[in-house]
Amino acid sequence: MIKGSEGYYDHAYKCPAGKWTIGWGHTKGVTAGMTCTPVQALRWLVADLQNAENDVNDLNLKINQNQFDALVDFVFNLGIGSLEESHLLIKIKANPADPSIRQEFEKWVDGAGKVEPGLVKRRNEEANLYFS
Repeated sequence: MIKGSEGYYDHAYKCPAGKWTIGWGHTKGVTAGMTCTPVQALRWLVADLQNAENDVNDLNLKINQNQFDALVDFVFNLGIGSLEESHLLIKIKANPADPSIRQEFEKWVDGAGKVEPGLVKRRNEEANLYFS
């Protein structure tokens, strides 16, 4: 899901939020002019994914695997700080089966102050996975 949402880029580019990005959504230490091979991009993806998984695990939520996977994608894309400060997390902690959680995913679709179609699609996929 992450690979499909992020797409692969062998060169650094600025994402809609203005962050330098490379590979499959890697941002740490990325600067203008950087390039990478698919092998390096996969290494970054694995490390970044592990970080996102650890961040979600550290929340000690009572959720199933699909819910966990949806939140890992969310954190991979937006960072743990966004989840920690969200009504999405408040609702999940109160009742992981609350149907209004879907609308909380849908609120996270802005990139640099405007609705990004790719983020609309991604949040919809996360919500669908969360409730599957």
